[in-house]
Amino acid sequence: MDQEIKIKDFYGRIKGTIIVKPNGDKLVKDFYGRILGDYKAGMDVTRDFYGRIIAKGDAAASLIDLNSNN
Repeated sequence: MDQEIKIKDFYGRIKGTIIVKPNGDKLVKDFYGRILGDYKAGMDVTRDFYGRIIAKGDAAASLIDLNSNN
């Protein structure tokens, strides 16, 4: 069963969602449900929407801030 984590700003507004798979992989979506990137636990890398590696390790939540308009 996937776990869904809502990421909110200071005012309680939802900025995005992180969906955590049972194997540790994470899928990151923005407020509108558009995929921003993912984290692959087996490879221990975070990739953006285009498949480019942006971090070694879990930086899934940072994808939401990188793509935020605020």
